[in-house]
Amino acid sequence: MVKWAPTSIPEMYTFLASVLLMGMDCLLILLRCLHFANNTTEMFNDPLKKIRKVFSALTSSFRRNFLPYRDLCLDESLMKWKGRLAFRQFIPSKRNRSGVKFFVLCDVLTGYVQDMIIYSGSTTDIQHYQGLGISGSVVMTLLAPYLSKGHVLYVDNWYSSPTLFQHLLSLGTGACGTVRPNRKEMPTFTKKKTKREADFRENGSQLAVKWHDKRDVHVLTTVHPTGMAATGKIDHITGQQKMKPVCVLEYNRKNGAVDKADMMTGFLECTRKSTKWYKKVLSPA
Repeated sequence: MVKWAPTSIPEMYTFLASVLLMGMDCLLILLRCLHFANNTTEMFNDPLKKIRKVFSALTSSFRRNFLPYRDLCLDESLMKWKGRLAFRQFIPSKRNRSGVKFFVLCDVLTGYVQDMIIYSGSTTDIQHYQGLGISGSVVMTLLAPYLSKGHVLYVDNWYSSPTLFQHLLSLGTGACGTVRPNRKEMPTFTKKKTKREADFRENGSQLAVKWHDKRDVHVLTTVHPTGMAATGKIDHITGQQKMKPVCVLEYNRKNGAVDKADMMTGFLECTRKSTKWYKKVLSPA
């Protein structure tokens, strides 16, 4: 525990109630027998059949019980899991690296999880949109209830593309994110930049930026203006404020909501390696 705090009388009552109302043997038996589906009636070829109904009810409750603020963030989350599982993923860039992958939509201001989809391979529960690919279809599926409401979405370069951003803009939704320079319809940046120098390209509705700091970063946005903004840090060599493009600064501030949600659930995680994957998926709920 990083921070200690005094306990309270209601908290101690809760502790005593847990001890008195259920013995350890009963608790362990219930956990061992806990099941979320009837194996004889569920679809045999559904990889999520063990949690489908409960998981759908939970995500529906997430959407129903909180109205998000303007800014939303979509990213991948990885639940640590090293057991045998057909759709287990390995992502070296994530802290846990191996496990069950989720596509998670979060409110930026609060870190509240608005919705999520479990990646299960070719059977992943997304609606396919022609011309947007898998990544664009994931975005459109999760954003469907929030389109045409003035939201702004922040995503990384796996999702970002001029085609997707233009489609979102036509539906009254802004977007900003890092983008791969070889995406279709991306402008060409030919001039090599020195450190902390930016190059801007726009087409009337979208702004593409190439920013060179420690390495080249390409950002695409439909909501931010051309220009630089102060980062609040001082360059110790020149004594002047460090500057960054507005869209880069905003992206850095607002794209960590999913990581914040992961951190909060990580504090509560105490499941062991022997726990079944479907019990671990629903354990924070």
